[in-house]
Amino acid sequence: MVPLVQLVTVDCPKPSLQDNTGDIDRLKKNVAAICGMPLIVPYQALAPVAAAFRRAGFAGHAVLNDCGIFYELVDFVAEKPKVLPAVALDLGTTHLEASLLDLLSGKVMAQAHLANGQIDYGTDILTRIHFAASPEGLAALQRAVLASINSLCAELSSKAGLAGTDIRGLAVSGNTTMVHFLLGIEAASLCREPYIPGINSPDICHAQDLRLAMHDLAPVWIMPSVGSYFGGDLISGIVASGLDARAGTAMLIDVGTNAEVVVGNREWLIACAGAAGPALEGGIAKMGMRAGAGAIDRVRIDPDSGEVTYSTLGGGKARGLCGSGIIDLVAALYLARMIDVRGKFQPRFAGERLITEKEGPAFVVATAEESADGTPVTFAQVDLDAMMRSKAAMYSILTTIIGQVGLEFADLERIFVAGSFGKHIDPRQAITLGMMPDLPLDVFEAIGNSSLAGAEEVLRSRRSRERCQALPQKITYLELNVNQEFMIRFSGCRFIPHTDPSLFPSVPVFDDCTS
Repeated sequence: MVPLVQLVTVDCPKPSLQDNTGDIDRLKKNVAAICGMPLIVPYQALAPVAAAFRRAGFAGHAVLNDCGIFYELVDFVAEKPKVLPAVALDLGTTHLEASLLDLLSGKVMAQAHLANGQIDYGTDILTRIHFAASPEGLAALQRAVLASINSLCAELSSKAGLAGTDIRGLAVSGNTTMVHFLLGIEAASLCREPYIPGINSPDICHAQDLRLAMHDLAPVWIMPSVGSYFGGDLISGIVASGLDARAGTAMLIDVGTNAEVVVGNREWLIACAGAAGPALEGGIAKMGMRAGAGAIDRVRIDPDSGEVTYSTLGGGKARGLCGSGIIDLVAALYLARMIDVRGKFQPRFAGERLITEKEGPAFVVATAEESADGTPVTFAQVDLDAMMRSKAAMYSILTTIIGQVGLEFADLERIFVAGSFGKHIDPRQAITLGMMPDLPLDVFEAIGNSSLAGAEEVLRSRRSRERCQALPQKITYLELNVNQEFMIRFSGCRFIPHTDPSLFPSVPVFDDCTS
């Protein structure tokens, strides 16, 4: 495993009248002999490296950036440092999450997250793309995200007791649009036919090129993308799950701004994306929220008494419903016959918890006394309708992509579910809704933030970097917007669990719950 930045220990012959090799040339010759790859010293490093090498008595440790087909020698230190810090970054549309790794041991030293500063210019991608249409707008978005990254790096280095300039590398995983904003590249073409990015595979640059608050010559390694709708975050997920290295066929589901799905193995991969994400992250409900403190993440309803029990992340009072809480709630409502197969409230079963709000009927999940702000946490019929559309889109995406390669769900050895959605979701409840295929529960595996995990692997391993660079040529992308099968399937999926209940043999069907 060759990390993105590494130390090479040298003890070079000292100069003499018989050996007039220059200091930098002497160092390069000895390091190259150890590494077996071409080596360059960038201009910015020439003077400081030469001085440090001579001060150290021509022995010590060269700091190398692995650029793939050659190394960059960017620093020289006399004493071996205790740690070699680098940052892995999940560059999300709404949130940034990062890990500080020690590249000497491969271990995580600290983690941090914060909101993406670009939210001030638009909460969604499309709004930001329009804002970036002017040079001033694009520059503002770039400054905002760089400020967010610098804040994260400052927090990480503080937690680890380090200076920001101790950070020696950065691996970035994000969707295609976010990468364009990070690099200051126009993004308008991403939402206009034929939807071609300005760049798919950025070359390594240095931290100083982007005004990042870390070592000036820290390499910035950015995940490649496949296209406008298939970004480096999903490439990260493939590497983190090992999907591209498996002999058997598996599926990766990553729910964020969109629901992105990949099916395949080490021989082939096919991928698609669809707009199911906001609902499944709590984004469609009035009381919806991201998975965080106070978010209701588990709901159960006693079918006999109608008693509602729930849990919140962090154990505090309820503030809203995250995606897994919404899935749990809707499944529980169905099993208690409080909604019918169409996702419509049934007053005769819902009881006193069904109230009338300005928008129409709503179900009280947490009473005013139980909530953090004294306002009941409710789930309205309009929220239910949106959830039904999202769950239909989710299952339609899965059935379309699996049908495209002539497989059945039973052919899948594993279904990896990524992101905060995957971390908190109960597969049993998702099956009840008809959102996930009716398979044994041990087929499903939550893998957390796979975008961040992939970025961590990139820092640790050259093999992972090579896999990432090879993946775009290996993936076939299925465009759902023009796929007739997807549209046909979508209509059949807008019922609980489905218009064809035989697809979900483990889910009960109630003949008497439709008014």
